[in-house]
Amino acid sequence: MKLVSAFAATLLALQAAPALAQVTETTKSSPGKATMERTRTVTAVVTEVDAAAGTVTLKGPDGRIHPLKAGPDVRNLAQVAVGQRVTVRYLESLSLTLKKDGKVVPGGTTTAAGARTKAGELPGGAIAAQAEVTADVIAVDAKSQIITLKGPQQTMDMRVRDPAQLKLIKVGDQVHAVYTQAVALSVEPAPASK
Repeated sequence: MKLVSAFAATLLALQAAPALAQVTETTKSSPGKATMERTRTVTAVVTEVDAAAGTVTLKGPDGRIHPLKAGPDVRNLAQVAVGQRVTVRYLESLSLTLKKDGKVVPGGTTTAAGARTKAGELPGGAIAAQAEVTADVIAVDAKSQIITLKGPQQTMDMRVRDPAQLKLIKVGDQVHAVYTQAVALSVEPAPASK
């Protein structure tokens, strides 16, 4: 998992400029529900590998060189070759559901999972985390389009830009939120020479 984390952190840093990554954003809304999702994909090319030292050097989409040190739990590093592509796909989503006259005690849970490729395969893997929170609506300011939510550990303000959605919300309701982050890393063969 450290290989995934190290590559993901480096490659996501490579995409600081929007032109360097493919970004897709979607928003879906129905009465009392809204889902926002953003995916980002960035690809770098392997320029150097030292399996014995546990290092890989990547050339990012901006042309900059990024050396990486793989942790001791990384397996299959010897399978990586110069010219191969390392692709990181990052997903972030938020789903909000309005619960009218909510009766659930505000609370939250978090879960995480991960996987990596089998021995002998090209390195890769995925990690994901999800948080679910139910919070009470304790204030609604229609003029500023702000609702105040009190969750199990904090109180926060949230802007509701859709006037139709805002009209549905009143003090005493609850909002159930599900936030997901996932990162998948894959090493892909070098493109065929022409």
